[in-house]
Amino acid sequence: MLSKEARKERNEKFWSGFKEYMRGTLSSTGKRVSWLNYKTEVQDTYLRLICDGKQTAVCYDIQFKDAGIKAIFWEQLGELKKVMESSMNQETNWEESATTKEGLTIGRISWELEGANFYNDEDWGKIYAFFKARLIEFDEFYQEFKDILIALVD
Repeated sequence: MLSKEARKERNEKFWSGFKEYMRGTLSSTGKRVSWLNYKTEVQDTYLRLICDGKQTAVCYDIQFKDAGIKAIFWEQLGELKKVMESSMNQETNWEESATTKEGLTIGRISWELEGANFYNDEDWGKIYAFFKARLIEFDEFYQEFKDILIALVD
């Protein structure tokens, strides 16, 4: 078991390495992107990367406080489900009511990598490649359909 400080250092090393790995990778729009802080342009929706030893995943989180807006947004994503899933070369998990470790109930669409461990340095390359592939696939889908999603909440 690592100490809190050792976990923090490992975490910083991992994410710095991933940032370097993604350097020069442009969005499908041809623009530079901060892949670790992907801008969805829709308030209360977030693209998150999780890698903590228990789970490795890319998650699109829907966290509207207004249940009506959340329902409409989730319904629209359902309409785009086939398009999204065909864009992603990975099985897609849909959870309309997921609970985060902080206790929030959110909508979550996610893609998980099995068989890789954050605490095994030899797995980092596989994790980085998984994150990169899913981010690029998500970006291609999102750039094509984001105007529809933005219009729902404007």
